[in-house]
Amino acid sequence: MLDTASTASTPPAAPAAPAPPTPWQPAPQTSWQAARCVLGNLWIRHRVTWRSTFISSVLQPTLYLLALGLTLGAHIRPGPNTWGQPYAVYLVPGILVTRAVQNAVGESTYPLLDGFRWTRTYWAAVSSPLEPVDLLNGQVLWVAVQVLESAVAFLVIAAVFGVVTGPGVVLSLFFAMLTGLAVAVPVMAFVASLEREGPWFTVLSRFVILPMTLAAGTYFPVSQLPGWLQPVAWVTPVWHGNELAREAAFGGLNVATLSVHTGYLLLFLAAGYAMARRRFTRRLRF
Repeated sequence: MLDTASTASTPPAAPAAPAPPTPWQPAPQTSWQAARCVLGNLWIRHRVTWRSTFISSVLQPTLYLLALGLTLGAHIRPGPNTWGQPYAVYLVPGILVTRAVQNAVGESTYPLLDGFRWTRTYWAAVSSPLEPVDLLNGQVLWVAVQVLESAVAFLVIAAVFGVVTGPGVVLSLFFAMLTGLAVAVPVMAFVASLEREGPWFTVLSRFVILPMTLAAGTYFPVSQLPGWLQPVAWVTPVWHGNELAREAAFGGLNVATLSVHTGYLLLFLAAGYAMARRRFTRRLRF
């Protein structure tokens, strides 16, 4: 016979406590923290591979300065076309902007396609709490860091050769970075839409980036171009970056030109970012 009294007096079992989170479960992150994680990962890889990019990012612009500025430039007299400066001094801000664009585009083509297609590290990343926009933000930050790193190294070398006019050239660094991002972020949107490389990177380099850096006032004033070609140069981000960098370096910066040139570059950057965000999300989430 069952002891009903003892059974009735038994208190009900307490509910089980919730299990503690597993050690590998990450805490929620803000978008900025997530972008920093991506940036940190890229920096770790860069510590191993930086030697492979040293020639293109630092040594090559130095050779341009030596060959064009200090050798050919010795035969060019200062005048209105060189902003009243020796040719080597005139060339430094232009090389800063040009190399910023080329370095930024280089970091936005093959490395991005590698993450999408070859090593597929982007797919591994979005299987974690990271979102596609976090990858994009981290990549944009990385391009900015790379551009500043190589630009500072070049400026130190230029100062050793005595072709840096004053502290205003430091502001040129930030205009060079802005120009590089204004070109690179739309390229990121383009790369995010590619399934394979094909001829597209060669076409981009030879028919877009190279003509833009040659004919947008880097090595000679745009006024020396044929009349029909000058408006083409004026709509390129590189021309706006060159104007900003030289005005900052040589002391001619004013509110009107700063607003026009900076506004144009920011518009380019914002439009490119909107396209890149949509392409990253569409490719990595669907």
